[in-house]
Amino acid sequence: MAGEPQVTIIGNLANDPDLKFLPSGAAVANFTVAATPRVKDGESWKDGETMWVRCAVWRQQAENVAETLTKGTRVIVSGRLKVRSYEKDGVKRTSLEMDVDGVGPELRYATAKVNRVSRSGGDTSGGSDDAWSTPSSDEAPF
Repeated sequence: MAGEPQVTIIGNLANDPDLKFLPSGAAVANFTVAATPRVKDGESWKDGETMWVRCAVWRQQAENVAETLTKGTRVIVSGRLKVRSYEKDGVKRTSLEMDVDGVGPELRYATAKVNRVSRSGGDTSGGSDDAWSTPSSDEAPF
């Protein structure tokens, strides 16, 4: 949808990504990012209130996320933020949700070995590009 705010969040995965396949065959991975700000408390710092953002990522990226990222991983997530209101046990609640455009590990706290996967839709250039080849089974992502 047009007009949804585009945001980037840095936080930790609160759970392993949950990968599912729709009847159409499309993959979707859902996960939650917990972002806790540090706030000044006099001369020291303390944790602020944690923001929980439910995220959904689709298609090949969903499969890559499920294969690569695990609970506790520090990530950078970019996408379109939505606020959803609902009622649970008679109490009105609000949740933050994000349709993810991009996600990856925060390299300040980890290292990564990037393995490119082949693009779907075929190569229309008439040539092959080894950089887009599918990694061999003995190459594990990250």
